[in-house]
Amino acid sequence: QVHLVESGGGLVQEGGSLRLSCAASRQIFRVSNWGWYRQAPGKQRELVALVTGDGSKTYADSVKGRGTISADLAENRLYLLLNNLKPEDTANYYCKIRLLRDLRDYWGQGTQVTVSS
Repeated sequence: QVHLVESGGGLVQEGGSLRLSCAASRQIFRVSNWGWYRQAPGKQRELVALVTGDGSKTYADSVKGRGTISADLAENRLYLLLNNLKPEDTANYYCKIRLLRDLRDYWGQGTQVTVSS
């Protein structure tokens, strides 16, 4: 099992940037995928960005060109840099990892991002 803890959220003005961090509770090996999701009030949780075990990256159309996902396996951390933030980026951002060992999804508790216009 692995526990994930997100950090880096907060209140930011439109056009600003944030770097979200997801820390895993133990050394991460053999990842199927590791990614960021977000959920705004009244909306379904949606994928923001994902990196697979072979390094392939996927971004939601809404953050393409503004978001960068990166993983530091030595530090057991996943990052999401979001630039040019918009009010519609306001949501609770969750980190999720799927391990090859059991193909289970492990979720963090989320970090709130609020973008003011």
